[in-house]
Amino acid sequence: MAISYMRSLKSVVIPKEIAGVIGCRTFAAGGGKKKGSKGGAAADAPKVSSLSKEVKASTVVGANILKDGADPKVLPDSEYPEWLWHLLDKKPALSELRRKDLETLPYEDLKRFVKLDNRARIKENNSVRAKN
Repeated sequence: MAISYMRSLKSVVIPKEIAGVIGCRTFAAGGGKKKGSKGGAAADAPKVSSLSKEVKASTVVGANILKDGADPKVLPDSEYPEWLWHLLDKKPALSELRRKDLETLPYEDLKRFVKLDNRARIKENNSVRAKN
């Protein structure tokens, strides 16, 4: 049906402005930029929040996922579990773990070494088999 509709449109003269909109498939709300516009800071400027600084400091704004719920309050650091503060710590790379003595490695580093070493051996075996 769409093909027959497109065939019937071949005889119709369509201006360039409309043809550009018809040929463009996007989900953007604005429908695209005008030709020659710079797309300056006015269009990309963040909206000023109407929340006060006190509310921003005491709640996690935007963390609520329930319709009837409220944003959670920020608790003191002592209320959070200890492991939370170590999530962003750098973990040693495989090459660094290979240089260390395996007998003295802590359990977490040893577990990481085994995982990374297995992954490296699997990749190497796969590349050797792919070349044959």
